[in-house]
Amino acid sequence: MIKLRGFLSHVQQLRIGYWGISSVKAQSFSSFGLPSPHSHDSTDDDQRPAEASGVGRSWVQSMFSRDTTSRTNSLSRVRKWTSDSGNLAANENGTPRKQDLSSLGQKKIQTSVRTLRGHSGAVTALHCVTRREVWDLVGDREDAGFFISGSTDCLLQLPLSHMTSSFSTNCIVHLCEKVIMVKIWDPTLRGSELRATLKGHTKTVRAISSDRGKVVSGSDDQSIIVWDKQTSQLLEELKGHDGQVSCVRMLSGERVLTAAHDGTVKMWDVRTDTCVATVGRCSSAVLCMEYDDSTGILTAGGRDSVANIWDIRAGRQMHKLLGHTKWIRSIRMVGDTVITGSDDWTARMWSVSRGTCDAVLACHAGPILCVEYLMTDRGIITGSTDGLLRFWQTEEGGLRCVKNVTIHNAPILSVNAGEQWLGIGAADNSMSLFHRPQERLGGLSSTGSKMAGWQLYRTPQKTVALVRCVASDLERKRICSGGRNGLLRLWEATINI
Repeated sequence: MIKLRGFLSHVQQLRIGYWGISSVKAQSFSSFGLPSPHSHDSTDDDQRPAEASGVGRSWVQSMFSRDTTSRTNSLSRVRKWTSDSGNLAANENGTPRKQDLSSLGQKKIQTSVRTLRGHSGAVTALHCVTRREVWDLVGDREDAGFFISGSTDCLLQLPLSHMTSSFSTNCIVHLCEKVIMVKIWDPTLRGSELRATLKGHTKTVRAISSDRGKVVSGSDDQSIIVWDKQTSQLLEELKGHDGQVSCVRMLSGERVLTAAHDGTVKMWDVRTDTCVATVGRCSSAVLCMEYDDSTGILTAGGRDSVANIWDIRAGRQMHKLLGHTKWIRSIRMVGDTVITGSDDWTARMWSVSRGTCDAVLACHAGPILCVEYLMTDRGIITGSTDGLLRFWQTEEGGLRCVKNVTIHNAPILSVNAGEQWLGIGAADNSMSLFHRPQERLGGLSSTGSKMAGWQLYRTPQKTVALVRCVASDLERKRICSGGRNGLLRLWEATINI
């Protein structure tokens, strides 16, 4: 019976091809009760194996169907798939063709990029846990490399204090409050990376930090919340700022340093839930800050275009660094050197002790969003909205741009440099990992510059998404981006050198 139906279907195809009879409207795979081969959650661009299985199933079902149209469409799909997709076909001896090897290799590279789902709103803050913090999370596993994310998503929950009255008056909707969530991710648990969800904020989370036992976050609700890493319990809610909290930093000795749009920088004692002191004041919103806990030097910049330096231990302001003409977006302090990046398309190098501008870097065609300083090389890396990544080398008489990288086509959001590895993240969800070979450490490259020795090692396939924040874990060769669609894209470049 099966052979007969197959023969009749073949005759039907010959009849259509000879007489030119066109078939009626083609049916989709869903008409056979089969799922679509292109799932909305799929992250692999190569879906032809799934399509092949779908076509095969629909062809078998059409052989047992009395509808000749379905048989015609199924056979045409089979012929189309076999003619178009030679990528997964095999030779007579069963070995893949040459083009198969390249496609399979590309698919293997793509598996190193994972999509982490859990947020329903745009991811606005992302923090990478350092080695000294990890042991409190999962014992002594130093290879964990957790990421902590904050977003705009919210959960409507009913306050316990109004639970009784709400059910009696049927006004539950009016008594619900919006709760913003912070999430902790463990990249080592494939398929179940979400480890904990922290609830407490009522508006968008803007900044996240952590130490060995706690997580601290700042939000647009003008509050700072401290959680316990192990139990995910809310420990303290610090209130005192009169504007959105833009920066948080967890310090040793149960201290928290915060900056906000009210122009203040505050020091908090978590044990007493109080603000110890307002250690710095700016004339406008603070957008970025850096603090050296070993020296007590604090530097901050923001909308007033001034980079301020304070000595917290002495309780005095050291310098007001004037020179930028627009907002200061990024700041980096290493030793006696401070690097600032501004919306005026320039970056500047300052001396902490002297309070002077040592160099002006003006080669970008847009605001500079991120800066990095390498003390061993005495070099600077800048990333801008023009999509360019520039490497600067300190020489006698000033700084010189020794390398330009143009692989990104969107604003550079993150630059994180180590001794041998450099992680870059851009707003178009593109990432790149740079490597400097061991023999070039401390030596000159072929061009005579240490900074020019950085080489592009790998970049994953880019997906269509807009990114707000990026964090890098260079020790484990991981870069994570947070998108406006609520998805985290984790790239793990498994490299053995």
